[in-house]
Amino acid sequence: CVPDVVVKIGGGLLATAGDLDRVMAAIPALARYRRLLVVPGGGPFADAVRAVDRDLGIPADAAHWMAVLAMDQYAHLLAARLPGASVVSSLDQARKALDARRIPVLAPSNWLQNEDPLPHTWDVTSDSIAAWIADAAGAREIVLVKPRGATGCLVDPLFTQIVPSHLEASIIPVDQVDAAFGLVCQRK
Repeated sequence: CVPDVVVKIGGGLLATAGDLDRVMAAIPALARYRRLLVVPGGGPFADAVRAVDRDLGIPADAAHWMAVLAMDQYAHLLAARLPGASVVSSLDQARKALDARRIPVLAPSNWLQNEDPLPHTWDVTSDSIAAWIADAAGAREIVLVKPRGATGCLVDPLFTQIVPSHLEASIIPVDQVDAAFGLVCQRK
């Protein structure tokens, strides 16, 4: 059993009360129709790394891995708030969670450290990481859930280069998540 949809939940959703709860309520309904792999953003956890980098200067490799570890932190938060979720750190663990009818939430640091597929620069965000994961997992679709009013220009510069042509990509502002997830359900 492989995930057919990767849902990346942006860390920016934590900035507005209720936005994360809205997505957490919608994910289980989508998971009844599609095999999901949830990938976290970095949010305030990655913002802390950016602030330290800005103030002290962190070597690019260290900043990259610290930001990836920020995604792991957000994965634990998401799994704690998402009914039926399990934190996973590999594609094999994600498959096992799906087989057990759980919703896998990826803490990506171990997988990324083993593969190290992306440049170590601030031009690479969790959007590009999620796109790489979706391709590596064999998913057919990636959905980026962003804060209200988000548009296609709010992805990092590498994202469009990483998303392969066979992978359907959607960017969904959180205030449109219910309707958009309904469409994702229909695209089996």
